[in-house]
This record gives sequence, C-alpha cells and structure tokens, in this order.
Amino acid sequence: MNYSETLSYLFNSLPMYHRVGAAAYKADIQPTLDLMEHLGHPEQKFRSIHVAGTNGKGSVSHLLASILQESGLRVGLYTSPHLVDFRERIRINGDMIPEERVTAFVEQHRDTFNRLHLSFFEMTVGLAFDYFATEQVDIAVIEVGMGGRLDSTNVITPLLSVITNIGFDHTQFLGTTLPAIAREKAGIIKEGVPVVIGETHPETEPVFRQIAAERHAPILFADQEFSLSVVNETSDQLTFRIAPTARANDQYACPLAGSYQQKNLVTLFGALRALESINANPSTRTNNDLPLQHLQSSISSGIAHVVENTHFQGRWQTIGHNPLVICETAHNADGVRAMMQKLRTLHFRHLHLIYGCVNDKNFREILDYFGKQLSTLNAQFSTYYTQPSVPRALPVDQLAQAANEIQMPGKACPDVHSAIAAARATAQSDDLILVTGSIFLVADALAKD
Repeated sequence: MNYSETLSYLFNSLPMYHRVGAAAYKADIQPTLDLMEHLGHPEQKFRSIHVAGTNGKGSVSHLLASILQESGLRVGLYTSPHLVDFRERIRINGDMIPEERVTAFVEQHRDTFNRLHLSFFEMTVGLAFDYFATEQVDIAVIEVGMGGRLDSTNVITPLLSVITNIGFDHTQFLGTTLPAIAREKAGIIKEGVPVVIGETHPETEPVFRQIAAERHAPILFADQEFSLSVVNETSDQLTFRIAPTARANDQYACPLAGSYQQKNLVTLFGALRALESINANPSTRTNNDLPLQHLQSSISSGIAHVVENTHFQGRWQTIGHNPLVICETAHNADGVRAMMQKLRTLHFRHLHLIYGCVNDKNFREILDYFGKQLSTLNAQFSTYYTQPSVPRALPVDQLAQAANEIQMPGKACPDVHSAIAAARATAQSDDLILVTGSIFLVADALAKD
C-alpha cells in the first residue's frame, strides 16, 4: 500500500468515532490491551503524562509538550482528533510521524487489526505508542480521546495524570451528572501516581479525592494553588502573571488567546509543580530519572512558542484579516460560554457568526444560548449556518430550521467555505467573522477549497 491507500483503509475499514459517532465507540479497553501485547508492550517503554478533561486537554497537552521540548527533551505528543492531516495526531518535537512509518505499521499489523476487530482510535493509539517507543522519546504527553477509564490511551502508567475540568459532553457514554462524568475521567488515576485537577467543583471534588485516596495518588487542585492575573489581552495574545511562583512578578505571553486559556494555564502550572515535586522526591526517583533541571527556565519560552513547537491550531486561530477571520473549536456548552467571554474583550463593528455541528451535540441548547447572548454584545451580528464534511454532520437545513424556531434566523450555506464567502461579501474591514462549532467545521475552514 502507498500512504493514500493506507489512509483509505484506516478511514473506511476501521470504525472512526469522530466521523461516524456512536457506532465506533467501544466501552471496552481489552482490545487495546491485546494490541499492546501483540506489539510487545510499547506503552511500558517510554515515560508519559496523561491528560484528560472535558475542555482544555488539548491546550494543556500542547503547552506541556512545548515546555518540555524547550527544556531540551525529546517529546512525543499524541492528540486527537486531527484537523487536516492524520499525522497531526502523532508528533515528536513538533514533527509529524512520517508517512512511510504509518504505511509500514499498517501493512505489518493489518491482520492483527482485523483479527482483533480494532477501531480506528485503537489502531492509532497502537501506532503512536509503538512509534514513541521505537524512537526512544524522553517523555510523551498523551491526550485522552474520550472519558478516561475505558479510553484506549488508558493502558499507560504515567509519571503524572492531569484532569483539566468536568463538563457535560459525550453524556450518552460518560454519564448525565457531573459526578458520574468525573468518575469516568478519574479512571486515569493510577496507583501511587500524582494527579492534578485543574478546576475545583463542589460536585466533583469529592469524587476525585475519594478515588485518589483509594489509589494512594497524591492530588493537587491547581486552582486552589495558583491564581492568574491578566496584564493584557488581544485577539492573538494573552499576557499574564501567575502566583504564587518563585518569580511572581514575571510576565508570560501566550499566543493561545481565548479567555478560557486562563483556566488551562492555571492547570498547566499545577502540572509543572507536580512534575518538579516528582523529580525532587527521592521516593519517586529511579536510575532513569527524567532530566528536568531546565524545566523552570523553559516555562516562559515554552508557552510563548507553543504554536511553533507543536503546531497547535484551531483554538482561537486567526486565518484572515480585514475583516478579521477567527476559527474556534467551541463544540460544547462550556466551550461556547468561554468563547463568548472572549468576544466581550474585543472591539468590532459587526459579528458574522458561522456555526455548524455534528448530530450528537445539544445544538438546540447552544443556539438558545447564542440567541440570548449575541444581542447583548456591543455590536451588530449576523448568523450563517452550515455543516462539516463528515458523516456525523448535522444537516444544515435541520440546523437552520431549529434556529428559525427560536427566532435566530440566518443564511444556510452548504459548506464552511461558502459561508465564509457569504460573510466576506457583506463584511467591512472592522468586522469579525467567527467560525465555530464542530472541530470538523474548523478543519474544513483550515483546509483548502
């Protein structure tokens, strides 16, 4: 097979949750364990940090990887989903896995994939872990795909577990209450492995404390230890201070400028403190200690260069000017609320909101929220409805009809590029065009026509 044929096999022969939805979801980690055994247990051959959460896990993963990379380490990064190129999921020091490595892995193990009836995600986890082990990374930052307890990535025993926050997403799989969802996310907590929780919530804190205690895992709530103060915020940069730190007056510049990144940055500093504690604690040290002596001096540069180092994209990303065009993957209610907070910090004449989603999201709740909040902005607004180019897409006519029912009419467009073109046709230079909703809608916007 060549690379194109390999991708065709992966996307069409193996169930892919992010494209087809529930039909590809497995509440069973055993196939991944079987795959790890077949591969010679690569998950045991590299150090790792495991990152879960409803929102923010991608941002925290990229920030951690960037800082570790700046400190001189060889850093693997596994994230999902990809936006444009499948290989975005698997990187070492920012470089995507080579096409030939993907093809060779699939050719070598395809019979096993078929025998084990693996999903797309299970296979991709196997590819990533095998690649990181073979390439002997110093450490890998592993982002959970969904939930935690039964996620395919949960075969690792990391140095550190991180759970950014808990919100309502994928409730059909993870539970319909915050404590139930927290319990699924807490499934990544391992015996004796420190865990950092990004946000304290009265309904979820007892769950995390109980499970951490049962597993003798030291626990730190980042927002109980650190506070962030904004120095300046623009459309493409957040300048901030964080306390308490050894150098509390230091300012940090972060190119991930969404207001919600403030919470992610607090989580990040909690994770960095935990890593330093792990390194300093003789009881957790071995002859193969991770060299973290340059970690503290690499924080500022790692945050500032996260986009260059890890090629992070899709989160409050500027893709055009005059008018300003921004993409934001706010795909659930919490993400949309955080996005609206960011909008309130910007100045623009007219907002052109382009929205599309997949069919298992609570789009009616999000439309209702938009209807209540957009009218409170100090600007005019127009709405454009569209759909991402995946089988899971909510058809645009269904979305537009639901919007009309709550007096949120807008222009229906068959795809995101036609929606952007429609917005540009009426926009002035001081307007803002915001593309949001499904991750896959943003992926379409970033891809070429």
